[in-house]
Amino acid sequence: MPVPILKQGTYLIATVQAALTDADAQRLQDDLMERVSRFRSQGIIVDVTAIDVMDSFAARALRTIAHMTRLRGAETVIVGFQPEVAFAMVQLGLTFDDMYTSLDLEEGMALLNGRIAQRRSTNGRDGGR
Repeated sequence: MPVPILKQGTYLIATVQAALTDADAQRLQDDLMERVSRFRSQGIIVDVTAIDVMDSFAARALRTIAHMTRLRGAETVIVGFQPEVAFAMVQLGLTFDDMYTSLDLEEGMALLNGRIAQRRSTNGRDGGR
């Protein structure tokens, strides 16, 4: 089942509504990369609130999305991990240490706004590098 992706200003919001199959995860990666390029998005939020089980492939797919979009100039925040999912992921050694996560969509938007503002101020100070 395709994951709906909403464009909100310079951000994309993908709302995962059910457990991701391998094909769904790959399609989400492809869809987000295409839209980041098309819309020149600065930030992405992937909302996983509805997921009550996450396998290692889906977790790796989320990490890959964050890494790929960062290379394209967009920040990614994963929001809404259920406590049981977070616990199981830690027990399995699936961590998101190198990614941004937030409790919910509101906090995710605030985190993205802060990251984008920080990046702009840093780019302004160092000549745009």
